[in-house]
Amino acid sequence: MIRRVAVLPQPPLLIPELAAGAADECAELREACLQAVQRLTSASPDWLVVGAAAGAPAVPEHASGSFRGFGVELGVSLSRVTAPETELPLPALVAGWLRAQADAASVRVRLVDPAIPPGECALLGRELGEPTAVLILGDGSSRHGPRSPGGEDDRAEGFDSGIRDALAKADTGALAALDPALAAELGAGGRAPWQILAGLAAEGEWSAEVLYSAAPFGVGYHVAVWEHA
Repeated sequence: MIRRVAVLPQPPLLIPELAAGAADECAELREACLQAVQRLTSASPDWLVVGAAAGAPAVPEHASGSFRGFGVELGVSLSRVTAPETELPLPALVAGWLRAQADAASVRVRLVDPAIPPGECALLGRELGEPTAVLILGDGSSRHGPRSPGGEDDRAEGFDSGIRDALAKADTGALAALDPALAAELGAGGRAPWQILAGLAAEGEWSAEVLYSAAPFGVGYHVAVWEHA
């Protein structure tokens, strides 16, 4: 049965080698993420990872990759098994880095297209079975403040406040009700993974804790852990 879920963002800035001068500014976010995935590993050394990437590419098990495309020769692997390097999308790279930090044995990555409809998200969540440990990757709105990557939008604060509250209450109904059009307008790439979580965790009682919720670089980042009661 599903015992624990960790919800994390996926900015490359999580990785110190990629953060460069912003490493100190990312310290609190990084610490919250590492704490969350360490708790995930305590539930199981093998994770199911759910994320979103254009085209929903298949990610081979035990694959290895590199952050070379982000300007740093930093290799990662999805398991302790050595495998030839292949090109991996950002969610898989971040998952591989997190796996190593938390000393997990393996991560199995399932990606969906960011535009997948809510109904399909719910169905997919129910069809994923009952993995013991699940990592959900996705960012909030990229439109917080005038210097944000997507340009300022007054709706961003309310949107991410709603995400924070839903994660804090394990409110699968609120996540399932997210408007995909609004999420797309606000540049919130986590909408689909969060709605898959809503389908996956629709049954049973959950306790929840938010470890981090802020928009330090104009993007909403949320870190939470759900545990099956």
